[in-house]
Amino acid sequence: MLGNRSWDSWITQYARSHQHPLNQLTHTIGIPMILISFAFMLAGILFRPLLWTGLALFVLGWALQLLGHAIEGKPPEFFSDWRFLLVGSRWWAAKVRGKL
Repeated sequence: MLGNRSWDSWITQYARSHQHPLNQLTHTIGIPMILISFAFMLAGILFRPLLWTGLALFVLGWALQLLGHAIEGKPPEFFSDWRFLLVGSRWWAAKVRGKL
């Protein structure tokens, strides 16, 4: 699935297209919003208001990321390879652990 590349290689490429501090900030906030939104939407199957909360988090998280890319002046990496949708969460984890 990784195309004979290591996670480090994918994250390095992802990080190169996320250099602007505001883009990094919007991704640092937006990525966990999107990830958390899935849990809210799943819970929304049983408790409908959580579905709307999850959808709001999902849309806002993506809006933040697209805003960051507008500031950076580069398209999102997943436009060239869908696997970057998975790499973003690994980049976020490395960023918050101080590995980047």
